[in-house]
Amino acid sequence: MQKLKSALVILFIATTIACGGKNKTSEDYSSIAQVEQTPAAGSVYFDAEFYPSHIGSREEYLKAIDGYWDGFNFEADSLVAMYDRRSVVEAFADYVLFIEPVRADSLLRALIHRAEASRPVLDLFVEVSYIVLHDPNSPLRNNEYYIPILEELAASPLMDEYDRIIFEHDLAIVSKNRVGEIAADFTYSIANGRKARMSSIEAQHLILFFFNPECEMCRGITAEIEASPLLNALMDADKLRILAICPDGDTEAWRKKAETMPEGWIVAYDDGTQPTIDDLYDLRAIPSLYLLDSAKRVIIKDGTDVGIIEAAVSR
Repeated sequence: MQKLKSALVILFIATTIACGGKNKTSEDYSSIAQVEQTPAAGSVYFDAEFYPSHIGSREEYLKAIDGYWDGFNFEADSLVAMYDRRSVVEAFADYVLFIEPVRADSLLRALIHRAEASRPVLDLFVEVSYIVLHDPNSPLRNNEYYIPILEELAASPLMDEYDRIIFEHDLAIVSKNRVGEIAADFTYSIANGRKARMSSIEAQHLILFFFNPECEMCRGITAEIEASPLLNALMDADKLRILAICPDGDTEAWRKKAETMPEGWIVAYDDGTQPTIDDLYDLRAIPSLYLLDSAKRVIIKDGTDVGIIEAAVSR
């Protein structure tokens, strides 16, 4: 079996266009643009040589994971610049796909500790982890995996006070509405001006669908949900509600879009009541789906895969 590579994943990271990213600037994409560049002559390609098809037991799997980065020269210091950065991003993307969620916290902390051999090496893994786990357009964006990395970076002796401010800021953002926590409540308004609280919606499950009226991906997710026999059956049985909300306010584009949204959905906008939805939720990328249980506890955070939503409500 051919080794699993992440070339398509990296292509998506570099090219997928999310519709949100409300405050994006060119700097937000600088690291991705650099990874797209052709590797310099003489650069070192990193290959973790992890072959899932060759692993026959759990012991072999654990050994392979624990030794995944052994071929990387963490003592390279400034010579780490010789590494083909695309290959390191690709290897890191594979790594977060292969590791078990129950071990992710300890493994990712250990990786950052190894990278602390020097500031140049640590800077490389700061960039790589951002691209894979935190960039708004990454299909592998994962706050739960990124949190331990940010915690280690904020505490690293190699970082100065200004670096720590950045990491602590990002940590505060990704720590909002974690899986298992009660989702932050907010006020929303519908077309007739009526206001309500998210917490007042009663259902066994609630989907929060943050959307933008001109977002192509949002239209695709709307169509997927509307075409789902399972989700529609749950809505008909009053076991599922959908709150589709535009964080950008009561705009003409929103009003036109609201008229075309599926029947039975609550289609709303953020009317600016403090704290705003932007204050309470990490909406760097739109569309964004949250699945809440009857107590408004987060089951799925910041997703875009309707199939995963279907699987979760079927349990």
